[in-house]
Amino acid sequence: MSRSLAALFAPDEPPRIASALVTVASSGIGAAFARRLAAGGTTLTLLARREEKLAQLARELEGRCAVELLACDLSSEAGIAAACARVEAGPPLDLLVSAAGFGTRGLFAEIEPERSMAMVRLHVHAGVRLTRAALPAMLARGRGAIVHVASLGAFLTTSRYVTYSATKAYLTTFCEGLADEVSARGVLVQALCPGLTLGTDFFESPEYASFRYERVPRAFWQRPEAVVEASLAALARGGPTLVIPGLHNRALAALLRAPLLGRLARRGLAALGRHGLY
Repeated sequence: MSRSLAALFAPDEPPRIASALVTVASSGIGAAFARRLAAGGTTLTLLARREEKLAQLARELEGRCAVELLACDLSSEAGIAAACARVEAGPPLDLLVSAAGFGTRGLFAEIEPERSMAMVRLHVHAGVRLTRAALPAMLARGRGAIVHVASLGAFLTTSRYVTYSATKAYLTTFCEGLADEVSARGVLVQALCPGLTLGTDFFESPEYASFRYERVPRAFWQRPEAVVEASLAALARGGPTLVIPGLHNRALAALLRAPLLGRLARRGLAALGRHGLY
């Protein structure tokens, strides 16, 4: 990574990024990215489905940076097209953060088909097409960074999380391959894989009404701000492409990928999933 790009993500100070686009900036990790970038005066384009939430965040950031809002549903073809058109219109981005996502909790054959397809469009189609829209200008300038918010679920699939895990696994593989293509040309690509994160809307959908997340020990949860700091710190170092915030999450990911213990751990988690215990 060039020194000029490294300076954009200097640790322990607001990142000096001229322009960034953040999806699902209305809450959770996306909103935490927006606040962190605003501290450095970054010109922000914020995308989310809920216009009122975007407006609320814009008021909060008023005076810190220039903010443009685009209310669109990235789980729809029309929303994806509108977002890509905005990126292609310029000016070029220094940073693209694709944080849009949602979860389902249920057996694949019992989830409404459109719900699963909306997830594929949001997690995969939107992220890939926004990346394609932003990347040419980054490559032409020889600088930029793209962050896709994946999940610890990328390393494990069980009953009730079939499509979610599959789409997040796609994102991690996509980022690793793309990084191999563009890292030598000054563009960083990151798959950010958080675990349980507080302050998001993830568990507020009807599918999670019976999920007793308050029983999960507090030590296993992270704040969105900690996830964002881990992401930016990795960008400042020039990598790695795969970023798993939190020591406990990194330990679990390593366990799941271990030859023998990983097989046993996956079997145990799969059994819990089949019985709807998580």
